[in-house]
Amino acid sequence: MNKTAIRQWRNKAESWVQRGLDKRLRLAVTGLSRSGKTAFITSLVNQLEHAGLDARLPHWLPAAERRVLGSRRVPGRHHHVPAFGYEAALSQLAATPPAWPEPTRGISEITLAIRYCPKNRLKRRLQDTATLYLELVDYPGEWLLDLPLLSMSYAEWSAQQRGLLQTPALARLAHRWLSAGEAIAPDSPADDNRLAPLAAAYTQWLHDIKRECGAYLVQPGRFILPGEYQGAPMLQFVPWVWDEVPAGLNEQHHYGMMETRFEHYKKHLVAGFYRDHFAGFDRQIVLVDCLSALNRGPGSFADLGRAVNAIVQSFDYGKSNWWRRLFAPRIDKLLFAATKADHLTPDQHGRLAHLLDTLVRGGQRHARLSGIDIETLALASIKATTSGEVSHQGESIPALQGRRLDNGEPVTLYPGEVPERLPDAAFWQRQGFDFIDFAPPGWQPEQPLPHVRLDRALAFLLGDKLA
Repeated sequence: MNKTAIRQWRNKAESWVQRGLDKRLRLAVTGLSRSGKTAFITSLVNQLEHAGLDARLPHWLPAAERRVLGSRRVPGRHHHVPAFGYEAALSQLAATPPAWPEPTRGISEITLAIRYCPKNRLKRRLQDTATLYLELVDYPGEWLLDLPLLSMSYAEWSAQQRGLLQTPALARLAHRWLSAGEAIAPDSPADDNRLAPLAAAYTQWLHDIKRECGAYLVQPGRFILPGEYQGAPMLQFVPWVWDEVPAGLNEQHHYGMMETRFEHYKKHLVAGFYRDHFAGFDRQIVLVDCLSALNRGPGSFADLGRAVNAIVQSFDYGKSNWWRRLFAPRIDKLLFAATKADHLTPDQHGRLAHLLDTLVRGGQRHARLSGIDIETLALASIKATTSGEVSHQGESIPALQGRRLDNGEPVTLYPGEVPERLPDAAFWQRQGFDFIDFAPPGWQPEQPLPHVRLDRALAFLLGDKLA
């Protein structure tokens, strides 16, 4: 056995032992585009670095009880995974004027060593202090949307995508790739010079329907965020939505070549992500931007619901007791968080959380029957507004103050109400939404970042690990 193999086995053995002793926790953070993953991880790390000093985490008992002695960043175990850009994100937030951190477009990690005093009597007898190694893994939610492809054939996936084209807005934007595909016979000789531009047109369509129609359930997800696979042949296929396909085709033909690439994509990217990353997560938080979907209208909001439920279906549930965690780790806690709660007045936060709870309700039933602990809440990773009241026609009404993201101008407004349950057609006909985006707050680096309910997220995700 060579040195590399020995080192890999040593890392695995260390991980197994620490999982069994509750010393290491792998927490995955995901969300669909613009849900605030980078801001969440930046704020979470910042709060934990301040946890032994001046953190504002009253609802996270280990910090409130002053049992958290401190946290520090340490080198990660997975040297092939890029490091999360924490320092760069802080620099952007501390700039003049402050800017939101650049979103990440692939997988990244950051590891913290959290030193604490155990509350559990048995642990206290064994040691006065303990350390939890928290591995935070950031990855695009679009990659989760690919997991259902593992149970689909190329023909089945093509039929699913053909169904999307029954929506007029999606079909209108698909003109370019549909026209290019019509000129290619399924049994004609495979030619990369024809497939590459066809795949590029299809990829552009995925971007277009996300931007113009507010679509969320886009596949394949790696077409949107290819990372290091940009330009790879296995990302150059499209669903076959045209004429009937003759029997007996193989990869020497256009149809057969795309079918082969679809299967290769599933095997090496979708299954590879599950094998190398997803199956090793202990806990998961999924960030959801409900407000942007409400702004875009009923079609976008409905597609958000479909995407969220597809994400719920992706998880391999199971109790994570020490024996299962040692040999077959599984996600045992799943948190769905509605982001940008600070874009609403406090009286609307409960409604936002209830709306998200309604979106994931179908998946919740499945998860809880399988033994997973699942919760929803509304939070703001980095609070960009202040709330108060203003006088209007002799009455006091709740309002927010902040700076508009588009022009930096200060604004005081009442952003409106959020529906507590899924809006029906009549609701959309009588009401629209116009929630604005706010610029980040002015912030001094020596202070913990302001937030809303990040301590409640910590309580759910980490509370039992620092007992």
